[in-house]
Amino acid sequence: MEKKTTKMPQNQPVNGNETVLLGTVERVTFQNKENGFAVCEINADGEDVTIVGILPYISAGEVVKVTGKWETHPSYGLQFKVSVYEKELPANSAAMYKYLASGAIKGVGESIARKIVDMFGDDTFDVIEHNPTYLSDIPGISPKKAAHIHDEFVEQFGMRSLMVRFRDHFGPATILKIYKRWGSGAVDVIEDNPYLLCEEIYGIGFDKADEYARSIGYDSSSDKRIAAGIKHALSANAVQNGHVFIPEKKLLPLAAELLGVEENKVRKVYEEGIGGIKTVKYNGTCCVYLQDYYEAEHYISVKLDMLDRLCVKDGIEDIDRLIKLVEDEEKIEYAAAQRRAIRYAISNGVMVLTGGPGTGKTTIIRAIISIAERMGLEIALAAPTGRAAKRMSEATQHEAKTIHRMLEMKYSGDEDKPVFMRDEKNLLGEEFIIIDESSMVDTMLMSSLLRAIKPGARLVLIGDSDQLPSVGAGNVLCDIINSERFCTVRLTEIFRQAQESRIVTNAHAINNGELPVLDDKKGDFFFLSREDEQQIPKTIAELCQSRLPRTYGEKTRNEIQVITPSKKGVAGTQPLNLLLQSVQNPPEKGKKEKNFRGIIFREGDKVMQIKNNYDIEWNRNGEDGVGIFNGDIGRIVRIDHQTEKIIIDFDERIAEYDFSMLEELEHAYAITVHKSQGSEYPVIIIPIYSYTPRLLTRNLLYTAVTRAQKMVILVGRASVVAAMVENVRQVNRYTGLCYMLAPDKYN
Repeated sequence: MEKKTTKMPQNQPVNGNETVLLGTVERVTFQNKENGFAVCEINADGEDVTIVGILPYISAGEVVKVTGKWETHPSYGLQFKVSVYEKELPANSAAMYKYLASGAIKGVGESIARKIVDMFGDDTFDVIEHNPTYLSDIPGISPKKAAHIHDEFVEQFGMRSLMVRFRDHFGPATILKIYKRWGSGAVDVIEDNPYLLCEEIYGIGFDKADEYARSIGYDSSSDKRIAAGIKHALSANAVQNGHVFIPEKKLLPLAAELLGVEENKVRKVYEEGIGGIKTVKYNGTCCVYLQDYYEAEHYISVKLDMLDRLCVKDGIEDIDRLIKLVEDEEKIEYAAAQRRAIRYAISNGVMVLTGGPGTGKTTIIRAIISIAERMGLEIALAAPTGRAAKRMSEATQHEAKTIHRMLEMKYSGDEDKPVFMRDEKNLLGEEFIIIDESSMVDTMLMSSLLRAIKPGARLVLIGDSDQLPSVGAGNVLCDIINSERFCTVRLTEIFRQAQESRIVTNAHAINNGELPVLDDKKGDFFFLSREDEQQIPKTIAELCQSRLPRTYGEKTRNEIQVITPSKKGVAGTQPLNLLLQSVQNPPEKGKKEKNFRGIIFREGDKVMQIKNNYDIEWNRNGEDGVGIFNGDIGRIVRIDHQTEKIIIDFDERIAEYDFSMLEELEHAYAITVHKSQGSEYPVIIIPIYSYTPRLLTRNLLYTAVTRAQKMVILVGRASVVAAMVENVRQVNRYTGLCYMLAPDKYN
């Protein structure tokens, strides 16, 4: 966009309260028809003004009323940033002619515009919109062209009624989504059922749709509201808490409380049937799914069974000889459990390998790869996260991809969900698929993965079933293991080299319900006692800033990751990130910053992506890709105030963020244990402090400790360590995969 000097109409505040401008669009400088963003020049009060924002279907010649604020852009000068936008219909034939003659409607120039206006006068727009066949009476306008003019006009002005109707409730970007979904008839559709907004428009939740419904006087006890409320209760209390269904006896009271209506009314609507949900019985209990999650679990059970039955057995009679060949080449002798795991992986369509640190999982992966290659099988390695995939590549010397990348993920545009190019119609070519860190794979991702695996291929799932379950809904790895439906090898033996690591032995002690050794001063696992919990953050800051770099070398500074049980509390991520930023990356002259909603982002800051964004483009050594995902950690390389961009390095993937995207980032000097899943770090520091028992559990401590490669340091109270080891409380997730895989066992 070229730089243009804008003169502000008189008596308008700069960077102050919102104001309103009325003007005619002189020209459209830039327009993105997908998201509606545009840059335009309008004439307001005789002055040329640059307006920017979500301005769908805007065209030269239109009269627009825009609400927003004046801002000074470092490159483009004074601009008017639009928050609310609506078109003013030309009121007379002269204005109508100006609009049509501007070329806003393709195929209509000055000559055709003059003929139309001369014939229909002030009724021109009414004729074009409601009686377009009349246009074909004009020489030079065929019936086909008349229909085209009508379609173009409706597209140009179809959003006007939506903008007027919804401007107090939704932003222009959301209104554009509504228009794309239902067109000019959206108002009628939504007035009949405003809850379609939360069911079909991404970004509008039930609460927002309910608020709009109340504003138009919609009946709060209507069946449509109750049906939407039941689905909202199911989503909010199931999927967002890791469940794939909720028992009916729990769901209906939850929905009644949410909606503020009697439970018998909720039950009546529920029993009459609601689209988009599925009810099944497990062991005599009625269980309610969102339809997508039921279909995903059902597909997982069917496809796993198919893969196991259709596994191609050619060559497997020679497995023992091949294992011995690999042993001789690698100068290694596999333990009995390792040998069994290798044999099962080669001879079965589905095999699960689970075990803690130091039990030889990586050794088995390398052996499987070697034997599969000798059998002429094409192999694919993948993991849920970029860090896990990179670690897998380094350990095996074979390329490993994220599951998303292997499935060739694309962004769906209007919805925050991935679309995978690899599926039943475009299967992966590999005959051997190995997935590491499988405990992190949730129900929807496992379903997508299985859809892309061709019948006859082998699937090996590797992971530690004692770690925390996936962030997303489901407990897939544990359900597959517990079903006892597929060959599973659980490794328990700690090998000699691993026995020398206190990290490994303490991790296994914790997992077995035993207290870890905290007084070993010479190993790789240390405990710093701080009975005064207020001293924990200070000690961690000293370790990060001076003590560890001084003792182990300056390179250690960038190898440290603080992992904490929660966001809040005396040593939660929120207070720790503020403290650690101040000591590890303090403000300096020449170091640029961006204040975003009270949070300071600074060049050099360690940051984390906190939601999946399938649309962010990145480049790594000339290779282009898309997608930065929840939990990805990077460093801010550069902040550019002129272009309003932040450049971030995510493990050599260089991504560009607009300032408006900063809500997707948070500092990552300290992260939660849940966010650390699938990653390993050279040095881990874990604050141990009193907090809710729901979080201070054995498997949370075990998961945190097993993230470390070289060193673990616990800082806090020994009594809390003991309490966590003793606390075997786990939130049981409602999942149906076990019932589907082994109905005789569970029903």
